[in-house]
Amino acid sequence: MTTRIDTRFAELKRQGRKALVTFVMAGDPDLDTCLQVLKSLPAAGSDIIEIGMPFTDPMADGPAIQAAGLRALHGGTTLKKTLGLVRDFRKDDATTPIVLMGYYNPIYIYGVDQFLVDAKAAGVDGLIVVDLPPEEDEELCLPAMKAGLNFIRLATPTTDEKRLPAVLANTSGFVYYVSITGITGSASADTAAVADAVARIKRHTDLPVCVGFGIRTPEAAGAIAAQADGAVVGTALIDALKATLGADNRATDGSVGAVADLVAALSAGVRGVKQAAE
Repeated sequence: MTTRIDTRFAELKRQGRKALVTFVMAGDPDLDTCLQVLKSLPAAGSDIIEIGMPFTDPMADGPAIQAAGLRALHGGTTLKKTLGLVRDFRKDDATTPIVLMGYYNPIYIYGVDQFLVDAKAAGVDGLIVVDLPPEEDEELCLPAMKAGLNFIRLATPTTDEKRLPAVLANTSGFVYYVSITGITGSASADTAAVADAVARIKRHTDLPVCVGFGIRTPEAAGAIAAQADGAVVGTALIDALKATLGADNRATDGSVGAVADLVAALSAGVRGVKQAAE
């Protein structure tokens, strides 16, 4: 099985550069604006797009992403409509990898088998499901892999040597290393600590390792990308979008451009980092 994610990392390796992974919340602040934001990301320099699945009770999301999820839910965004966003995006872009990120409850309510069929048909390439540990792989991870989707696992500063092999066992696409202990947007990533953690993970896997949580600026993205295979940015993009919204959380003429401009700056930071020659 070769997914768009696998293909993209192979391309990046040939080009000698690192990945910029960007996160947006499906339906924030509305479905039409979100689609326009998604369409703007590849041209701005995003290599892989993560789309958040709005959920009422997120456990790993900081205030900014929680608020984005609530805006989306209040606007009527559902998991079905999230898959619709992916389908609409795929009408013009058949190559940019799309990862859905969120929690298991909406998928469980949707129905795992039907969700996997619909996600694959929509053009989804991978899943990050924060609250499903390796012990529950038969619930979603293994069926997702069988359906041709990458299942991307989170590793954290508290994932020790004993736990790491279990975390990596059925992981594919890439490993998402959470650079801080805590929720998204709550602290800045420590570059030195990230370097040690990435090196440790790479002793256990050949998969690319991308680092997220605590990356807000082009400089920080570049510094993290120098230690890993890619940098993941979410909260900063959510904040950039939120800053453009009207008092009623409606999009304005500057909403899409604000996100695209920040992604372009982040991309410049990441693209300034070259992969080490093997």
